[in-house]
Amino acid sequence: MVDNSTEIFDKELEEYLAQATKRIKVIGCGGGGSNTISTLYNMNIEGPELIAINTDVRHLLITRAHKKILVGKQLTKGLGAGKDPKIGEEAAKESEQEIKKAIEGSDVIFLTCGLGGGSGGGVAPVVAEVAKKLGSIVIAICTWPFSAEGSNIWDNALYSLERLEKNVDLLVIIPNDKLQQLYPNIPLMQAFKVADSLLSNALRDLTELLTKPGYINVDFADFRSIVSNAGYGIFGIGESNSENKATEAVQRALNNPLIDVDATGAKAALVRVVCSPDVTPADINKILDTIKSVLDPRAKLIQGISFEDDKKNYVKVSITITKLKNMPSFILGIKTDNKPGVEKPEEQKKIENELGIEVI
Repeated sequence: MVDNSTEIFDKELEEYLAQATKRIKVIGCGGGGSNTISTLYNMNIEGPELIAINTDVRHLLITRAHKKILVGKQLTKGLGAGKDPKIGEEAAKESEQEIKKAIEGSDVIFLTCGLGGGSGGGVAPVVAEVAKKLGSIVIAICTWPFSAEGSNIWDNALYSLERLEKNVDLLVIIPNDKLQQLYPNIPLMQAFKVADSLLSNALRDLTELLTKPGYINVDFADFRSIVSNAGYGIFGIGESNSENKATEAVQRALNNPLIDVDATGAKAALVRVVCSPDVTPADINKILDTIKSVLDPRAKLIQGISFEDDKKNYVKVSITITKLKNMPSFILGIKTDNKPGVEKPEEQKKIENELGIEVI
């Protein structure tokens, strides 16, 4: 007689894992956030439920997601928020019970949107607030608008940023202008697609730390200790297949020009290494030692390692650095009214320099 008790137990474990990963949700708000959800859906991301929330019914129809929520049906009639985050906010509040039902029981909520618009920037802070009240860990990864979009869009983005700050554990902002600096001749539509790709890859790597089995796994307790009440954070990805693959990959992740934030002295980091089976323990040590050299000496570092059997001489390093020593200078610049197209007269600058105060 064949003892199949082990097989039955494994099936029970698989069912439990499936239920656990369902408690992780990635929510895209507005047009930009919904585009990212579609990208993740097409990537066949493993584990989390993908939810798109929008005020624009036409855009929601073409979005690919596991679940879609049209918010503010009475307020906006499915026609969008008209670049006004206050309307997006009211739309989300109108549909708060539907949002609550969709995310209730979740351990981790990943939020994404393009700040500056009406739906994304208005809806995301409301979703974050609901999730926090329900006891979820909330991580938001958002893009900041191009300068070319104008000071009004920046004002919208700042309005949304200040509301997001209050209700998320970890907030990662990717400034779109960095794309323009790196690729000055890139068409605007292509630049938006690159920004979407950045968001999608960041979200995929963070969720797969929790949902995809690896040689070394990151458990939820470790994950929580790194991201809970972490404030602003940064994310970088680097890969290499050269002779010095480990060093090159980690340096590219740490010095990602699209992020350009000083991580020196940060208190915590999550590291995911995906590599070919021929990577050595010395390679892994190089990666971890390089990251440790940037952080505070007492910083907490959690790593996950997985192998891809079909690759050779390959390393990809994904780093999420949290609990930064200082607020990113980019964010400080935003909050000191450093808006596009706003240039102070020379006389005003002279008076401010002499008095040491800002003249309003």
